[in-house]
Amino acid sequence: MPDKVQLDAAFAKFSDHWSPKVAGEINDMQIKLAKFKGEFMWHHHDHEDELFLVHKGTLLMRFRDRDVRIGPGEFIIVPRGVEHLPIAESDECEIVLLEPKTTLNTGNVVNARTVRELDRIG
Repeated sequence: MPDKVQLDAAFAKFSDHWSPKVAGEINDMQIKLAKFKGEFMWHHHDHEDELFLVHKGTLLMRFRDRDVRIGPGEFIIVPRGVEHLPIAESDECEIVLLEPKTTLNTGNVVNARTVRELDRIG
């Protein structure tokens, strides 16, 4: 039988930033937890949409034509192909991501922040 995931306890299991952890899977999608601090990088995903749900903190999602603030209990869906720049406006943001298993955290950019093999929270 499946176990529930308590978000506060799951987020307490790690402290690194910009490195998503797999907390669950449903069909071909993964539920990932990530802590954001500061600014990430401009990028897009050619084939995947992403859902960012803020658990704690405030996330600023920049797009080339506008900025959107997302607070606790709110989410935003970034459609595939849309360039975006996530920024933690608070000291640290705790984010729940829902995205296809194929999604690379840095999208079309490959650099030191790219995480190809995700740790699992269990």
